[in-house]
Amino acid sequence: MKPAPFEYFAPRSIDEALLLLERHGEKARPLAGGQSLVPMMALRLARPAVLVDLNPITALAGMELAGEHLRIGAMTRQAELLASPLARSHTPLLVEALTHVGHPPTRRRGTVGGSLAHADPSAELPAAIVALDAQLVLRSPSGQRRCAAAEFFKDAFETTLAPGELLAEIEVPLEAGGSAFFELSPRKGDFALIAAAARLELAADGQCRSCALVLGGVASKPVRCFEVERRLLGQRVDEQAIARAVSALPAEEIQTQDRQTSRDYRRRVAPVIARRALNEALARNGRTAQ
Repeated sequence: MKPAPFEYFAPRSIDEALLLLERHGEKARPLAGGQSLVPMMALRLARPAVLVDLNPITALAGMELAGEHLRIGAMTRQAELLASPLARSHTPLLVEALTHVGHPPTRRRGTVGGSLAHADPSAELPAAIVALDAQLVLRSPSGQRRCAAAEFFKDAFETTLAPGELLAEIEVPLEAGGSAFFELSPRKGDFALIAAAARLELAADGQCRSCALVLGGVASKPVRCFEVERRLLGQRVDEQAIARAVSALPAEEIQTQDRQTSRDYRRRVAPVIARRALNEALARNGRTAQ
């Protein structure tokens, strides 16, 4: 099939893009890497009347250290982030999640911000940035605002972005401790049936100073497992402690079922994936289970 007719604009600056998005309102869609939007348009599952191509705007791409954060431009290619020594050193969870995203050709075109703004509930990057407590910088003609990653995702393919607003930048806190990303998918590069992003920071005495566990692919948006985290915080962490904490996994929040996998199957397997991610995060703290 062919896409429905649309107008095409290729602005050269952020301000120009914002003015176009404001002028055309809900009729307009920004075009980033196009790895999701273009196939949807070809199938006429998406029919934007106006496309605002962000690819010419170099100011939206790139990475830099800023204090205790890594700032990532929304138009940074996934392959660029995956290959970046800066990202590997300071945000290894984000890099590991990217190894599960698509394939080399799609990562060369796909962007970090595009994946987040698309908000596919089975995508890997949303779960990772929620686990990292990232902040998203949203721009509009009237200014900019910051939004916590956990508040950015409202539902499947739905975010807090307003018409005329643009995701410009992602601010990711520099990681301390260890982290890991595990997923179950039909084939390598497919979307996750179940994913777990885990982060653990231990004090010198082995007690948990901070932690995060986020599930993807199990609901209409990433699921932060606060009760599991509560059971680990302030405790000495080993494999047994992790197993006990994961028993508090919120089964009632695991709602997704489809032709590939039932809800009951996800509820049985999610604790296994979560334990694997937390145990690997523990090992990457430079400690072995005690």
